[in-house]
Amino acid sequence: MSAIVNVSNLTKNYGKFTALKDVNISVEPGEIYGFIGPNGAGKTTTIRVLLGILKATSGGATIFGKDVWKDAVDIHRNVAYVPGDVNLWSNLTGGEVIDLFVRLRKGKNENRKNKLIQRFDLDPTKKCRTYSKGNRQKVALVAAFSSDADLYILDEPTSGLDPLMEKVFQECVMEVKRAGKAVFLSSHILQEVERLCDKVSIIRDGKIIETGSMTELRHLTRTSITVLTERPVDGLETKSGIHNLRQSSAGLTFAVDTKEINNVMALLTGYGVIKLESSPPTLEELFMSHYENTRG
Repeated sequence: MSAIVNVSNLTKNYGKFTALKDVNISVEPGEIYGFIGPNGAGKTTTIRVLLGILKATSGGATIFGKDVWKDAVDIHRNVAYVPGDVNLWSNLTGGEVIDLFVRLRKGKNENRKNKLIQRFDLDPTKKCRTYSKGNRQKVALVAAFSSDADLYILDEPTSGLDPLMEKVFQECVMEVKRAGKAVFLSSHILQEVERLCDKVSIIRDGKIIETGSMTELRHLTRTSITVLTERPVDGLETKSGIHNLRQSSAGLTFAVDTKEINNVMALLTGYGVIKLESSPPTLEELFMSHYENTRG
C-alpha cells in the first residue's frame, strides 16, 4: 500500500535563512508518525508546507499522491488538522463551529459527533468567546475526530488539556489508527509520542537527525541499571560504555550503552547479584541524547 504522506528532500528558505533542509518523511496508512524537536526546529514549517500554506523552495511533498501546493483544496477534503493554538469565531457556539468544520470534510456522523462531545466533556451550546484554551482545543479535536478523514495532522493538539482529556485524545488516536487512518503528530509531550507512535522523527535546525521505530531508536542509546550485589563491584567504572556511575542505598546506579549490556551483565554476576532493575531509555532521554550529540 502506498504512503499517504510522502516528503522528498523538502527545503524551505526565507531569504538566506534555511528553515527546512532536505527533509524526508513517509507516513503509511494505519501509522502514527511522531514528529519532535525543540522550538524553532522546523516542525510547524513542515506542517504548513503539508497543508499547502507555504510553498517549498525545493523538493516536494504529496498527500494521497497529490501535490500539497497545487492540489491543496482537494487534499483538505480528506485531512483533519488540529493546531496547538485554536482560534474560533467568538459569536458562534462550539457546536456550530464543529458542524462547520465537519461539513468542510468528507463524511458526517452525527452519532459519533455527539459521543465525542460527551467524551471530551464539552458544552457545545456556549459561545466560543467564553471558552478557555482547553475548551477551544476540545472543539477542534471533536471536529477532527467527527469527520471521516484519511489523514490527521495534529500540531501540539493536547495543549491546554488536563490529563483526563489527554487520555481521551490518546484513545481517539488509537481508534482512527485501528480504522486504517494515518496520523502525523507533532508534540512536546514526549510520553504521549512514546505511547502512541509507531515511528518517530527528531528534527533540529530544519534537519531530521534521526528516524525510526521506538525499538530502533532505543538501540542507539543507553539503558539505566540499578544493581545490588553481595560483594562490592570492582572495575565497573573502567568498563567501556558505562556512564553516570554512582553508589546509593539501593546499590549501584549507572547507564550503559546497549552494545555493552552483555559484557556488563557478565561482570556483575561474578559479584552475586541480589537485585537488579533495568529500564529502557525514555523518548525524552533519547531526544536529549541525539540533540546533544548533534550540536556543533
